[in-house]
Amino acid sequence: MQDKKELTPVPQAAFELFQKEVELPETVSDTSEETYIQMLAKAIGVMLNRDFERLLQICYRIDLGEGKLKKILNESDPELVADDLAKALWDRQKQKIETRRKYS
Repeated sequence: MQDKKELTPVPQAAFELFQKEVELPETVSDTSEETYIQMLAKAIGVMLNRDFERLLQICYRIDLGEGKLKKILNESDPELVADDLAKALWDRQKQKIETRRKYS
């Protein structure tokens, strides 16, 4: 049996993966999930207005799901689209990390 190295906490691992996809700060003093999601929502808000194609590519790479994406874009309050999308992407990224860890 191989030794398992200490794993990065799932929220931190998710944040690090998002840093590669969107422009997020390198370091963060408050490492709560809410803070991570708020920063992600800000970046998503910018992409919604300036680089929608890139946002769609990120959603595809993270495997958000077309149905979920359409529901958020069509049914969310316009002021909350970025927040709802950030939460959905965050949850999906965490789920992927947890699944990888479970089977590796």
